[in-house]
Amino acid sequence: MSTSAPIAVALDAPDLDTAAHWAGLVTPHVSTVKVGLELYLRYGPDVIASVRGASGVQVFLDLKLHDIPNTVAAAARAVARLKPAILTVHASGGPAMIKAAVEAAPNSQIAAVTLLTSLSETDLAALGVQGTPVDAARRLAAIAVGAGAQALVCSPREVAAVRAEVGPGITLITPGVRPAGADTQDQARVATPEDALSHGADLLVIGRPITGAPDPGAAAAAIAAALRKVSH
Repeated sequence: MSTSAPIAVALDAPDLDTAAHWAGLVTPHVSTVKVGLELYLRYGPDVIASVRGASGVQVFLDLKLHDIPNTVAAAARAVARLKPAILTVHASGGPAMIKAAVEAAPNSQIAAVTLLTSLSETDLAALGVQGTPVDAARRLAAIAVGAGAQALVCSPREVAAVRAEVGPGITLITPGVRPAGADTQDQARVATPEDALSHGADLLVIGRPITGAPDPGAAAAAIAAALRKVSH
């Protein structure tokens, strides 16, 4: 079997059985499965064991924690026992909050989310974020890495600039990845998987193009095969 592709399949499923089924279909082909807020809030810690299954696939717990440092530390400590490979926080929570998460979950990679991929440049301006999305993502990336974050979540449009900002030792995770010809849906800043990898991404978050396919396993295998042709 070939090495698993650097893809985190977003298991945005309507129920636990579907999430576990999708996870079982894709884990021969991908390194990671991602559990988001809705699934975690509905089923709690049980969802982690269900999607991990017997395969031991890496679990990316995408809760995007964002609160005062003490609260984020307590939340991170609570989920650390589930041994997620990756846990997200919002970079805009600031350095003390990010540091608190890093210290509370030492065996997970804390990934700081720079800017949500659903936000357009117009949205950012309305929120009072100065400069271009690239400028904002670079600023947030530098703050997060300075506070101890080992990974960053950024749009594929910003990944090259963020890589230049933080250097090679930080894991860059890119949502907003869509195979050529796929519907962009609610993502504003997107790229193909091959482009995202070639620009310096380490882990690609892909959801509906895989889970919405008639055969999610085959869809994951096809994207994985295409990625093997891209030199990093």
